Amino acid sequence: MPLRGGKELRISHVGLRGVVGAGLTAGHALDFASAFGAFLGPGGPVVVGRDPRSSGAMLREGVIAALLACGHDVISLGVVSTPVIQHVIRRLGAAGGISIGASHNAAEWNALKFFGPRGVYLSTAEAGELLDIYHLRKFDFVPHDQLGKLRHEDAALDWYLDELAAVYDFEPLKRFKVVVDCCNGTSSPILKRLNERFGFDILRINERVEGVAFAHEPSTTARMVALQLAPLIQPLQADAGFLFDVDSDRVALATDEGAPVSEEIVLPMLADYLLPRGAGKRVIANLSSTALLEEVAGWHGGKVVRVPVGRQAAMDALASFRPEQIAVAGEGTGAVMMPQFRFIYDGIASMLAILSMMAERKQKLSEIVAGYPRYSILKGEVPLVSQRIPALLTELRARYAEGQLNLVDGLRVDFPGRWFHVRVSQTEPLVRIICEQRGDPPRALYAELLEQVRSYS
Repeated sequence: MPLRGGKELRISHVGLRGVVGAGLTAGHALDFASAFGAFLGPGGPVVVGRDPRSSGAMLREGVIAALLACGHDVISLGVVSTPVIQHVIRRLGAAGGISIGASHNAAEWNALKFFGPRGVYLSTAEAGELLDIYHLRKFDFVPHDQLGKLRHEDAALDWYLDELAAVYDFEPLKRFKVVVDCCNGTSSPILKRLNERFGFDILRINERVEGVAFAHEPSTTARMVALQLAPLIQPLQADAGFLFDVDSDRVALATDEGAPVSEEIVLPMLADYLLPRGAGKRVIANLSSTALLEEVAGWHGGKVVRVPVGRQAAMDALASFRPEQIAVAGEGTGAVMMPQFRFIYDGIASMLAILSMMAERKQKLSEIVAGYPRYSILKGEVPLVSQRIPALLTELRARYAEGQLNLVDGLRVDFPGRWFHVRVSQTEPLVRIICEQRGDPPRALYAELLEQVRSYS
């Protein structure tokens, strides 16, 4: 992925992401939003929303100004999650949308994410076209009498909840007592409104929407679940706990026994729930996600389609099948897309699906989790300059040539009962190392890989 301005800014097919001030500036927001306005062409409003990061207000003003200058009307939603933005794009028939927010990154980071008229992330070809317009500065500014108009929309959360209520039967879910760690993000107002409108029993912690410092690192991992959420489950006699990132598009779990669960379990669990319910038998997942998926899919006559890591790869894969052929898609970070919502990464929709699974099967969350074979996954990362990566991958290919090699995204090597994946992050200047084994953790293999990657840093 291209890297500009040092480690503080990344410009790629994934979008624009960086540390505000040191890398990401108002100028970047203006230029990228201008490019997006030109990419969309004339006509049609653009939906804009942001997460609560303090830099979001500054970036939003630049984004709105650029879109208006391109002649697009802008519908501003204020502080909302990316899934809400995507739902509104579809509801209003907008030309597209921009989400301003850095999801699982720390508070000093921010990002721009772009959506087309169907409310989904841009494909690889579309993202490439947007990048070309940005780099060539082929902006289409209009004269003063053709500038777009700005309006604010306050009904977005209720519209979003209406769509969730049309898919899920809320009545049996209201009996569950649920604790949610909002990580000071966009899930808090959504869940507050869910309680008010529908009578859910959702207790929120870290619920204050915060833009400068979050209560903890906003990543959806078992380690983060164990930090504050898991210890509360049993004292509060809750049925389940859920942790969201700041943008509410990812989720992690704590069981009724107060046990943090690997974020990798979310996609297999939802595959187990959704495969028997529809005609779709394909599960789209990236190369870094758990091999438990193959086992679960096999129970229901399904098939896992493995793709490179990243939103573009998932979107491209979805486009190659008819919607009714797909049961679920996602990744091992707790980010899952379901066909009922036309494939939007949505942590709150995933939470409701898991609660529905508990209600329909009349099982506790701990019982459902215990029903899956045990897989142990280890994940790490090493800062590494891009010039040394080809030599690293060449050495790893030679060293592990006895395994089944996959070179589509970095290097994945499969052995009987275990696998590893070494790849370059799309959003940070890091090499990621993922290692999984059925049963106990593959500690020796993981340590060996870490040592090899560090030797190139």
